[in-house]
Amino acid sequence: MSQKKYDVVVIGLGAVGAATLFQLSKSNRSILGIDRFDPPHKMGSSHGETRITRLAVGESDAYVPMVMRSHEIWREIELLSNSKIFTQCGGILFDSGESPWSKHGSEGFLSRTVGFAEKYGINHKVFNAKQFHENYPLFQLGNKGACYFEPAAGYVRPEQAILSQLALAETNGAQILRNSPVSSILKLDNGLIKLNFRGGEVLTNTVINCSGGWIKDFVSTEERSNFKICRQVLHWIKIDSDSWKDSPVFMWGMGPDPEDFIYGFPSLDGKSIKVATESFISVDHPDLINREVSLEEQQIFWDEKINHRISGLKPEFLKSEVCFYTVTSDAKFVIKRNSEIPNEWIVSACSGHGFKHSAALGEYLADLVLERPTRFQL
Repeated sequence: MSQKKYDVVVIGLGAVGAATLFQLSKSNRSILGIDRFDPPHKMGSSHGETRITRLAVGESDAYVPMVMRSHEIWREIELLSNSKIFTQCGGILFDSGESPWSKHGSEGFLSRTVGFAEKYGINHKVFNAKQFHENYPLFQLGNKGACYFEPAAGYVRPEQAILSQLALAETNGAQILRNSPVSSILKLDNGLIKLNFRGGEVLTNTVINCSGGWIKDFVSTEERSNFKICRQVLHWIKIDSDSWKDSPVFMWGMGPDPEDFIYGFPSLDGKSIKVATESFISVDHPDLINREVSLEEQQIFWDEKINHRISGLKPEFLKSEVCFYTVTSDAKFVIKRNSEIPNEWIVSACSGHGFKHSAALGEYLADLVLERPTRFQL
């Protein structure tokens, strides 16, 4: 494949990269996707069985049209691939009521969510603590607590979403290089870009760099500090109640800080639920992340986040896994041209809330680089 030329190359085939490759493959252009691993894999930010999706997103009302479009695209992909990607089981967002909970740079996340739902006419209900306890007795929310319920919320299966989009892209004629880490991206005098990767090199007119945390390998030293790599731990805890099989997805803000938080899902295996918190302690690079979860970490999670708060669970962890967030200071997405290579688009930092938007982001990026009208202004 040495010196072969493509119209567009997508680097990184996780949530956004796979979606972008699929959308680009619908054009009559020559398209290549390339990944340092074999996607879907467990080394990045796009694994772990489930991801929450909801329409009223408290991070910003600018994201609401994007997630609405993503829900439409998930359904389209399900039909095209004969696979199950999106499960609409409803979702609850609640906080202690003691002080407004902050998430991803947004103060008063619950009240913002309610406001955005009202603004966009999203079907929802708001419960006080008494009503919440009647509807969701597994959660020990205090008397000052409040809850937002959205019927359209649910979860996306990240591995299946990526698999389906990559398969559809290949069916449409796109090519994929797996286990091929890119070592350099060079602007040539003739306006083309040369990519060197393990096993060869290619030429292209345009690069869309969706390499997640590895974006730090491709930006300037000054820009690297804008991308914070934060290790996250996911736990599957044994259930002791059949009620978990019919549970909505949930997000619980317990205090004013971003880490005062847990989220979880209904039981998919009839044995456990997946539940996690968020951490914003940074490491310098994804390659330096500790991929092991200790028994001590599990015990701390149980003691500090679960015990005396959630019923119907046993203090038994069936497994734990590690992923990471790539976070910016304002928790917003980065979509911009590389100042040194104008035909390279830097796309990274989903900041922990990107998978629900990824399908629409892929469509947006394909429209952007192919100079077609876009649905959103980002």
